[in-house]
Amino acid sequence: MPGLTLDAGALIAFERNDRRLVALIARAFANGYTMIVPAGVVGEIWRDGRRQVRLAKLLGADEVEIEPLDDHRARAAGQLCGITGTSDVIDASVVLCARARGYRIVTSDPDDLQRLDPVASLIRV
Repeated sequence: MPGLTLDAGALIAFERNDRRLVALIARAFANGYTMIVPAGVVGEIWRDGRRQVRLAKLLGADEVEIEPLDDHRARAAGQLCGITGTSDVIDASVVLCARARGYRIVTSDPDDLQRLDPVASLIRV
């Protein structure tokens, strides 16, 4: 596993200091893994940077990359939703981001992600 893709549930769990998720991220850092967060996920959870200092530090870490949701990625996510009969473009962007890198997805919502990709490698938080 070269890295992790974090969805909104993972970031919320981190922000709430969920022990299991904090330990997972600490192990990822210690093992030199990279983490990626699709930009739409950041938009889903970001509300007030003054109150989300812990999350801001994680998102600003050198090991964490924010993947932009550009035209190409947005169309690919929309197409995946069309193929799978789903509607959450942000979840689709998470799946596509992980797929492109061969990363596991850290999520609190495995059912929705598995509808998008039944063989996605998921870590439930």
